[in-house]
Amino acid sequence: MKKYTRITAVLVLGGLLAGCGAAEGKDIGQESAKSIAFEKAGVTEDEVSRLKVSKDRDDGRSIYEVEFDAGEKEYSYDIGASDGAVLSEETDVRDSYETQTPSGTQTTEGQDTANQQNTAESSSQGDAQNVQVAVSQEDAKKAALERVPGAEEKDLRMELDLDDGQYIYEGDIVYQQTEYEFEIDANTGSFLKWSEENY
Repeated sequence: MKKYTRITAVLVLGGLLAGCGAAEGKDIGQESAKSIAFEKAGVTEDEVSRLKVSKDRDDGRSIYEVEFDAGEKEYSYDIGASDGAVLSEETDVRDSYETQTPSGTQTTEGQDTANQQNTAESSSQGDAQNVQVAVSQEDAKKAALERVPGAEEKDLRMELDLDDGQYIYEGDIVYQQTEYEFEIDANTGSFLKWSEENY
């Protein structure tokens, strides 16, 4: 009698574990998660840049985190890995580089136009904010993109920042499931930081 009870208990427990594994084992895959996010955003993959797809767990549930840019917007979705449900979504309007001001400086609306023109003329090597630096924004972008074969300007984000009295170009490139973060000295053009993270 005891032998029969043990066998039944093992079979019941094995069935329960197999059932849990079957439910958790279903996975829509990265391609389906991307398609769901693109459809929700109303974009095609051709319109997308800076695409990141990673699998994670949230509250005990497997999810795909899908992030990308399209036009002037940034999109972020959490997609259920087992059923493709959209669990969360965020859309932000992206700031363009030209509208950003280096940290620690201020711009005043309505400044004298002649003053702005004089500043621009005296800063032939400066960037969009007319800050005098030796390395232009375009040269810094070119240097960063040269380190990632195939990446284009649409994959890059960069801003001029004032850090401890030193101007640096700080940014990242997201290309083919890898994020490259960098800092470039705005006066020497040397890379102060370069890191890579695969998704």
